[in-house]
Amino acid sequence: MYFCTQNHISMEIKKAAFVISSPTVQQCPADTKPEYAFIGRSNVGKSSLINMLCNHKGLAKTSATPGKTLLINHFIVNNEWYIVDLPGYGYAKQSKKTRAKLEQMIASYILQRKQLINVFVLIDIRHDPQTIDVEFINWLGQSNIPFSIVFTKADKLGAQRGAANAAAYMKKLEETWEELPPYFITSSEKKIGRDEVLNYIEQINNQLKEE
Repeated sequence: MYFCTQNHISMEIKKAAFVISSPTVQQCPADTKPEYAFIGRSNVGKSSLINMLCNHKGLAKTSATPGKTLLINHFIVNNEWYIVDLPGYGYAKQSKKTRAKLEQMIASYILQRKQLINVFVLIDIRHDPQTIDVEFINWLGQSNIPFSIVFTKADKLGAQRGAANAAAYMKKLEETWEELPPYFITSSEKKIGRDEVLNYIEQINNQLKEE
């Protein structure tokens, strides 16, 4: 797990704005700034998390209907890096054709986008490991894509039970993984985990600047 050092003040988000929705990776911004993608099963709280990180309630459109994000959405943060909101996966009510198209869009973005620095995989902390999430995580690993896990909706459980659920989840991953990815426990409602996720992004951005 990534631990935030106590004396580190969290990254300040001065500005966050929607840039473009793209139907294919080829139509994404022609820009070299680092990109951090957020993805998870439909209804995992992705839009709420993005809004919480950016301190901007209406930035990513939240919806009561799962499976609403059907495009690759770019948001520019501090004019320095992008949050990329990817479509959710595993929404059963979508047609097979729509699901196949979305899977193709997600895979081509993740595998082809050179600006992609890290994928944040969102997992609802209340649930046991779901096959679809574990398969997606394993696919990222096999494809050598850097990623982290973000547990969402921690406020629904309380700190102790949330920490226990996250630890149990990571233990399950240990069955197939030699080295575990970093993980974060978050709540969009209570702004839990905001500093940790932003500091993690900032650390990576600083490393990129030094290279």
